[in-house]
Amino acid sequence: MEAGMNLLHDAGVRATHQLQVRFQGSQDWFLFVSFVADLRNTFFVLFPLWFHFCRPVGIRLLWVAVIGDWLNLIFKCPGSCLPSRLLFGERPYWWVHETDYYRNSSAPQIQQFPLTCETGPGSPSGHAMGAAGVYYVMVTALLSIAAGEQQAKTLKYWVLWTVLWTGFWAVQVCVCLSRIFIAAHFPHQVITGVISGMAVAETFQHVRSIYSASLRRYLAVTAFLLGFALGLYALLRALGVDLLWTLAKAQRWCARPEWVHLDTTPFASLLRNLGALCGLGLALHARAPAPATRGPPPLPFRLGCAAASLLVLHLFDAFKPPAHAQLLFYLLSFCKSAAVPLATVGLVPYCLSRLLAPGGKKDV
Repeated sequence: MEAGMNLLHDAGVRATHQLQVRFQGSQDWFLFVSFVADLRNTFFVLFPLWFHFCRPVGIRLLWVAVIGDWLNLIFKCPGSCLPSRLLFGERPYWWVHETDYYRNSSAPQIQQFPLTCETGPGSPSGHAMGAAGVYYVMVTALLSIAAGEQQAKTLKYWVLWTVLWTGFWAVQVCVCLSRIFIAAHFPHQVITGVISGMAVAETFQHVRSIYSASLRRYLAVTAFLLGFALGLYALLRALGVDLLWTLAKAQRWCARPEWVHLDTTPFASLLRNLGALCGLGLALHARAPAPATRGPPPLPFRLGCAAASLLVLHLFDAFKPPAHAQLLFYLLSFCKSAAVPLATVGLVPYCLSRLLAPGGKKDV
């Protein structure tokens, strides 16, 4: 097995080297793609837009992002164990330095970039998995809207279908090439990520309970996800497994120490996602119930809510929890993520309606 994985890893490193040589002048583009594919942009940009224009899609988008990234963390746990580490854990930027595969020849030279030094196990790729899941939700939502309630599939529908799915796969190819180019992932890891992300998104196409979930359900799911992850962590620690082996490798082999960020650790990702899910539950059920006769908010109001949400969340995103104190960093990361849906769903619409209503009465 080790010999086969060495061949696979060598092919991946050579692919990275060839991409960096052939597209040396495109590094800014690849870095931009990796930045855009980060799930942070789903929470801070895509979720506010979709929630205010199509609430069910916004809710599904957040659930897919959170559960998908949680599953990504769980899938990576075998990467902490031997011998499965050979299959799940390695990343190109440190594997090329540690392997003895090149003992009789020179290893391909690969560059590192500010987004290279991820600290968790490498498979499946979180960026590829997240991008596939999120864009799958958006494409299927747009096609469902285009088909209408009767699900009529006209020529215009099929033209749109072709355009959207072509765009979907173009995005996935760009994300995969970006992650390979910056030496954060091997090709098989990004392919696994795309397949996994699409599977999660397709599953949530058929989970209708998320649209009417109670606050108790949100809190219970959040507690279960946290408890399961911590229980798995405790079990592996009891078995003598070092779950921080990848962090040590990142710190050792990253070209510049400042490129190793605490917010790329699996535990930081877990708390960010659970904060967003918990915040969505609180926001949805903290809102005052609307009268039964009231219709959907008018388009100008929704446009205002979307624009204001993006502005407020941009200010939130500018706040960076201090990395020198890990416990405080994790706590503030959870609170920051919870604030995203709280502001988008509750605070911004409430403040805007109060501002626009004559005499301070909320009638929107």
